[in-house]
Amino acid sequence: MNLRDLQYLVALADHRHFGRAAAASFVSQPTLSTQIRKLEEELGVALVERAPRKVMLTPIGHEMAERARRVLGEVEQMREAARRTQDPEAGTVRLGMFPTLGPYLLPHAMPLMRARFPRLELLLVEEKSDVLLERLHEGKLDAALLAMPLHDDQLHVEFLFDEPFLLAAPRHHRLAGRDSLDVGDLAGERLLLLEDGHCLRDQALDVCQLAGASEKSEFRATSLETLRQMVAANVGVTLLPTLAVKPPVARSEDIVLLPFRDSHPSRRIAMAWRRSSAMGGFLGQLAQVFRQLPPQLFSPDPDLAGFRPGRDAGPVEPEARTG
Repeated sequence: MNLRDLQYLVALADHRHFGRAAAASFVSQPTLSTQIRKLEEELGVALVERAPRKVMLTPIGHEMAERARRVLGEVEQMREAARRTQDPEAGTVRLGMFPTLGPYLLPHAMPLMRARFPRLELLLVEEKSDVLLERLHEGKLDAALLAMPLHDDQLHVEFLFDEPFLLAAPRHHRLAGRDSLDVGDLAGERLLLLEDGHCLRDQALDVCQLAGASEKSEFRATSLETLRQMVAANVGVTLLPTLAVKPPVARSEDIVLLPFRDSHPSRRIAMAWRRSSAMGGFLGQLAQVFRQLPPQLFSPDPDLAGFRPGRDAGPVEPEARTG
């Protein structure tokens, strides 16, 4: 048994197809199939159920694949630890972020990152939070930026910052003329939210429950940009995290952004990595860069957050729009 055999088994578990697993492993299909059979002979168990159109792992095959994944992850950690001993601030870090954070945080964080670690290769992965956690445990990511709380004893969690929410409302909405809101002002409102799987959806639902609001269930967006366009088209109101309304995000004359003055609903962002990671010390330095972002970046002040048409522009007749 060698590491290459374990890599083939993991590839087969991921792709469930000999041809695709072979292509991902940069070998021929007969080579991969032969090595899997040799591994089965060595272990004395059947790892794979072979069918004409698909491949399924046996129960022991699933267990062996997960063990192989952990072994390969530990080997990669050994290699990375050796590289960092030679040059602690060089090498590669695979960092995950969820879609409602990454596009809005990275324009501000990457210049600081490049200045602090000019030789670092940062490989960024954008996925929903549950996928990031899975890949983190599998060793496919070195660290991930996630929303707290995180109840996982296998992870080390470093708090980075609080990101307040603002209400995004069409400019002719009943709340649009105000300078700020209490959460209770949302009572009776039906908010536009993201589809299932986005952590921002769960956070927004918590605010709805607190405020006596509800979800506009006939519509669920796949991205913050869709939500933004729906608000601009006068379909409804939503909650936006502060970073999502900061430059370089384009302003919209059709949206009013309102901060909350009482309970200050927000999300807490942390950086997490495996407690067993050999990169823990360096990842702590990486987390410190995110903490150095300027405080005004997280200010919910509408003058800093975006465009206030009620105060910065004259009245404009609403336009006809289509979804």
